[in-house]
Amino acid sequence: MSVIYLSQEGLDNLKSELNKLKSVDRPNIINQIAEARDKGDLSENAEYDAAKEAQGLLEARIVKLENDIANSRVLDKITDTSTVHLLTEVVIKNLQNGMEMKYAIVSESEADLKNKKISVESPIGKGLMGKSVGDVARIEVPSGVIEFKIMQINAL
Repeated sequence: MSVIYLSQEGLDNLKSELNKLKSVDRPNIINQIAEARDKGDLSENAEYDAAKEAQGLLEARIVKLENDIANSRVLDKITDTSTVHLLTEVVIKNLQNGMEMKYAIVSESEADLKNKKISVESPIGKGLMGKSVGDVARIEVPSGVIEFKIMQINAL
């Protein structure tokens, strides 16, 4: 498995989610399975089937988180803001509509568009990597090519 680069916050979030899945969600599903089993015939018990399926999904998520944590490396705080790279915050301006946006460039596992964190593996993340303030990045998105001007780069 490949190395996953994270911020300390990202690693802490993964550990917190793993702890919740193991200490809260897993016991809840075990109880649901036990309750469904007590209702009788398992061959026609939809509650039992649903609980077993949820258990399988939960266990798969736990395994993935454990692997991600085992293969993660925490990156030091970034002080170099001369170019866009992992764990920098970038202000970009869409040259077509003049709209400015601010995004943090993070690893795939930390990406959260709702919180303005985009993956370094996303089309926009890839297109911004290595650019400096004033550079224009031509990024291909599903609707075509968009040009973004790098307005500002900050350390996270």
